[in-house]
Amino acid sequence: MKKYFEQLRPMERRLVVGVLVVLLIVLNAVFIWPHFSDWDKLHGRLDQAHGKLKLYQTAVTQIPSLKADLSKYESQGESVAPEDQGMNFMRAIQTQSTQSGVQLLNTSRQLTRTSDAFFVEQVQNINVLATEEQLVDFLYKLGSGVSMIRVRDLTLQPDLPHQKLIADIRLVASYKKNSASAANSSIAKAP
Repeated sequence: MKKYFEQLRPMERRLVVGVLVVLLIVLNAVFIWPHFSDWDKLHGRLDQAHGKLKLYQTAVTQIPSLKADLSKYESQGESVAPEDQGMNFMRAIQTQSTQSGVQLLNTSRQLTRTSDAFFVEQVQNINVLATEEQLVDFLYKLGSGVSMIRVRDLTLQPDLPHQKLIADIRLVASYKKNSASAANSSIAKAP
């Protein structure tokens, strides 16, 4: 190559060097310059991976305290035998409706859902007739305390004389599963 370059005239040498420089610039423009941003993307992905690793490590360090909290919460709460849950739920509704002055018009059949590993849900639809204050008192007191009863759906409409409200309410009560069955279901779900 050196021999060939020495045989060229000065103008031809300049032309060959110029063509090589232009070729080098074109190759850089096509293959190298578009990838300058890859370094920043790599650093961004690396920072994101370090952040995720730090998050996971903090979560792993919290496992013992979370297990202690889980066992504490499992031991708390009202324990009701599975066969008495429906009656307990209905008794709580009737007791609170009497205390609040709410008139139960209609109740439907209770539904039981066991899709959760720790709780069994009892669902009850009721129709009530009450004033605004009575209804608010009924719903507030029903949901307060350790009863674990909450309102899932609520539909209101006035009665014919427009003096009271007719409410269609879907109530849900959560009861703690037996610890043996909860442990078995959580073990069964583990891969």
